[in-house]
Order: sequence, then structure tokens, then C-alpha cells
Amino acid sequence: MKNIFITITLVIVSTFLSEHVFAQAKKPTIMIIPSSTWCEKNKFKKVFDNQGNKEEVDDYESAFNKSTELQQVITKISSFFRDRGYPAERMDQVIKDLKSQEAEDLLTTSKTGSTLSESPLDKLKKVAKTDIIVTIDWQIIENGPFLQVNYNSIGLDAYTNKQIADATKVGQPNAAASVPLLLETAVLANMDNLLASLQAHFDDLRLNGREIILEIRKFESFNGDLETEFDGKELNQIIENWVSKNTKGNSFSLKDATESIMNFNQVRIPFYDENGKALDARSWANDLRKYLKNTYKIDSKILTRGLGSARIIIGEK
Repeated sequence: MKNIFITITLVIVSTFLSEHVFAQAKKPTIMIIPSSTWCEKNKFKKVFDNQGNKEEVDDYESAFNKSTELQQVITKISSFFRDRGYPAERMDQVIKDLKSQEAEDLLTTSKTGSTLSESPLDKLKKVAKTDIIVTIDWQIIENGPFLQVNYNSIGLDAYTNKQIADATKVGQPNAAASVPLLLETAVLANMDNLLASLQAHFDDLRLNGREIILEIRKFESFNGDLETEFDGKELNQIIENWVSKNTKGNSFSLKDATESIMNFNQVRIPFYDENGKALDARSWANDLRKYLKNTYKIDSKILTRGLGSARIIIGEK
């Protein structure tokens, strides 16, 4: 009987501890934004100059300033996430923070004028520094006195833009409810499944590392190329060895490698550095830049796009 009692006690304690640890598990930070489809339907678009190419992009600032409905919807959905313990960035505050940095970050150039353009969404990601972006789109269908909402949301990894979750719902017709209330009903019907998918992805990132892209280029002014030898090793081999040693589980893919370029993708970087500071593509790539400078006296410059893409240009700062 004594052994049975001890066994039962251990099971109960183990179950309690497991549930407690799960409850205390770190949760991803989230930012809610309108989808490109919603921006298109509501004519919130502007032209973006991407390194000389004109592209039409979502105009989040105008959308948030001019659409009261968007403000109400994002506020409501953000509160759902926060109520469930998921930190949700306020989009209006992120836009304000972005505007305050815009003068400083308006143009990123090297001494020879090289640039790496960023879209408005890339800039939002860098300011918010969230783990996951949730895009929302909705359409109100009128049928006489009744309103019905068609709602769709997609979860995206903020570093890679890869889709990691989705939720779609056509709400019940209602003659009295406001748009935010109609959306609340539709969102709640899908919230558990959506959160489960987002959390599973985030848990995988914490276990196996964040995924980023790393590009290596060289300035024309560089006296050599990526096949030039330093201490008996080609520069491309030096870089690949560093990437291998500094990725989580040596996980990366070298997509292209020539005398002038190296393209790494599916690069899994640690969540935190040795000091406990969160890593993104820029901070991680900066360690490679410092390694090349300190070990081989090679100058280089870092350019970034969003949180998950870094380019190191060899040859000057």
C-alpha cells in the first residue's frame, strides 16, 4: 500500500508540474495588421521605390488613420490575444514609433552608394520586433436587415514571411450586431486552433532556432574575391565554417556560391546570444562581420531587410 501511495503521489506531482511548466511556457509576441487584400479593397495602397523598381504596397499609416473600423477591429482582436497571455503589439503605436525613426532610417547607404530597400511591412517588423504577424481580412455581407461577416486571418513568421496558420469563418446573420461584434464571434470560433498552430510553430523555433536568410556580396573595391585565400583557406570556406559553427544544430543551406556571391537560406540561428539578448538577422550577422574584421582584417558592411534577412558586403564599411 505504501508503494502504491508513493506512486500515485509522484504521478499527481508530475502532472501538476507539467501543467505548471506548460502554463508558464513562453508565448510569441504578435502584431495584427490588415491583409493586402483588405488594403486593396479599401484603396489603401501607395507606390514604393524598391531599388529603382516601382512597386505598389500596402499603406498601413493611411489605413489606420482613416479607417475607424480597422482601428476597432485590430483593437478587439489584439485584446483576444492579450487575454490569452499572448503579447500583442499595438499597430498604431508601432506606426508612431516608425515615423519617429523614419528620418534616421530614410536611406541606408554604403560609402559607395549601395542600398538595400525595405518595404513598409519590413520596416514595421523591425520596429515591432514581433515573432508572428497575423493578417486579417473581412467582408460584411448585407442581406436585407441582416449583416453577415466573412472573416479570414493568416499567421506569418515575422522573419521569413512563411505561412504558419490560418483561420476562416463565415458568421451567422445578425440584424443588430456591430462589425466588431460580428468579427468577435467569428474570431472566437477559430481562436483555439489558430493559437495552437502559432504556439507549435513558436515552440519549434525555440527548440531548433529562428530561420533567416544570409547573403554575402563584395564591393568592386575589394582586393580579391570570395575565393581569395586567407591563412590557407578560401574566404568562402571561412564564412561557411563560421555559419556552421554558429547555427543551431549546424542547420543551414548554401543555395549559391561563386567567386562573388554566397546565398544561405534556411539558416537557423539561436534565439538568444550568450548574454540572453534576442537575436535577429542583423545582430547575428554582425558577429560574422566582427569575426572577419578581427581575425582577417577584412572590412564589411551589413544591410538588412526586415528581421530575417541580412546582407554582408565584403570590402569596406
